[in-house]
Amino acid sequence: MAPAVCFCPLRRATGALAGLAAPLLLAGCGPAPAALSGGSAQALPLPAGIRVAFNHRGDSRYRSPISGQWRQGDDLEALLLESIREARQEILVAVQELSLPTLAEALAERHRRGVRVRVVLENLYSTPWSQQHPVDLPPHQRQRQQQLAALGQGDAVAVLQRAGVPVLDDTADGSRGSGLMHHKFLVVDGRVVVTGSANFSPSCVHGDAGAPSTRGNVNHLLRFDSPALAGVFAAEFARLWGDGPGGRPDSRFGIAKEGGGPQVVDVAGTPVEVLFSPHRRRDPHNGLAWLETKLATTRRRLDLALFVFSGQNLADRLQELHDRGVKLRLLADPGFANRAFSETLDLLGVTLPDQDCKIEADNRAWGTPLEGVGTPQLARGDKLHHKFAVLDGREVITGSFNWSPSAAFQNDETLLLIRSPLLARHFEAEVDRLWRGAELGVSGRLARRMEQRRRSCGSGTQRAAAAAPAATTTIRYA
Repeated sequence: MAPAVCFCPLRRATGALAGLAAPLLLAGCGPAPAALSGGSAQALPLPAGIRVAFNHRGDSRYRSPISGQWRQGDDLEALLLESIREARQEILVAVQELSLPTLAEALAERHRRGVRVRVVLENLYSTPWSQQHPVDLPPHQRQRQQQLAALGQGDAVAVLQRAGVPVLDDTADGSRGSGLMHHKFLVVDGRVVVTGSANFSPSCVHGDAGAPSTRGNVNHLLRFDSPALAGVFAAEFARLWGDGPGGRPDSRFGIAKEGGGPQVVDVAGTPVEVLFSPHRRRDPHNGLAWLETKLATTRRRLDLALFVFSGQNLADRLQELHDRGVKLRLLADPGFANRAFSETLDLLGVTLPDQDCKIEADNRAWGTPLEGVGTPQLARGDKLHHKFAVLDGREVITGSFNWSPSAAFQNDETLLLIRSPLLARHFEAEVDRLWRGAELGVSGRLARRMEQRRRSCGSGTQRAAAAAPAATTTIRYA
C-alpha cells in the first residue's frame, strides 16, 4: 500500500476567512452543530501561553478552502497564517513539506515588508512541483503533482522562489539528505512557536481535492507564546541553516547535527521538555530511549495515538506497564498498524511475516493480546497522523517524531513533553473522540492479511538480528 501523500493545495482564502482570529481556532468558525453544543472539549481551559488545535475536532467547525463546505474541526492553516501575519522581524520555518499556496503567499508578503523569512524543507519537496516532469517522478510524487496541478491554485515553493524568500533543504550540508527532514515548526519574532504533527500541506490539514469525504490526515498543532521556547527552536533552526543558501557549507542535518540532550524551559508556569533527533544508536539521549524513560513513569493510565509504532523497546515497556496494572489505550493508523514491522501487532499477539516471508528480528508478540488496541474509522485516504501519548492525565508527549528507529537515528525530528493536566485533558478528549467507533482488536483488514501471508509463507522465517529496520523506506512520507 502506498504511503499517504501529505500535501494541501487550496484556494486563496478571502474576506473574513483569510484572517481567522485566534478564538475561532478553538471555538470553530461559526455556530457548532446543535448535537455538539454544550460540554465541548474546545471549551476546556488551557494553560497560560499554550493553545492547541485539532483538525478533526468534533465540536468546532470551519469552511474548507478546498471544498468550500463547512466541516468539523479546527483550521490548522488559520493558526499558521495568524502567527505569520503577526511577524514584524523574523519567521523561521522548518517543515517536511510546504505546499499550501496561501501560506507561501503570506510568507512572501512578510518578506516584501522587510521581515526576515527563512525556510528549510525536506529535499523531496524543495523543488517546485510545476517544474518537474511526471516521467522523472516516482509514483507517489507523480500522484502528488497531479493532485496539486488539478487544484489550479499555484505552486507554494515557486511562490517563495519568485518572492526571493531564501529556501534550503537537507542536501545543503553536501550530503544526499538526512533520513528525512521531518520537522514541523514555525518560529516568529523570537517569541512564538507553532509545532505539532502536521505538515503544511492540504491532505495533512484540510483534505484531498476531488474527495469531499476526506478531512485531511488526523493532526494537531500547538502554539506556544514563549521567548524561552522560541530560543530553543531557533537554535535548532540555526544548526540546519548554517550560512544559508550561497554561504559556507556549514548546514547540519541528520546525524552530523549531533542531536544533543533534552532541554527544559518554563512556558508561563508549564514545564516543556524538548529533544531534537537524530542521535547515534549508543547515545543515551536518543529518542527511543527518551520515550521509554518517560513511559516508565506512568502509574495509572496511558493513552496513545500513533501513526507509526515500530520501536521494539517501547512495545516491551508497554508490556511491563500492562503487567503492573497500567490501563493502556492505543489508537493506531489503520494502514501502518498492519505492516509486518508494526509493534501494534505485538500488542495484538500477532506475528506477521513480511512480503519476503521474514519475521521481524527480536519480534515479541504478547501472549495475551491487549484489549485496548483500536484503529479509528477514517475516510478513505485519510491517515491517523498524530504522534502523541498522554501519561496519567498529567503529561503530553508529542511532536513530529514517529515512534520508530528511523525517527531516532536518521531523521531531523522534534519531541516534546509538556507537563500540564489542563493540556492533557484536550489530548485525552481527542483520544476519546477517536475511540468512539474504532475497530478494536484484530481488524477485518488485518485478518485478511494474516490469512494471505499464512497461505504464501506458512509460519515465516525469523529475520537475522543484524537486518536493517524494515520501517526505513516505508515512512518517508509521514
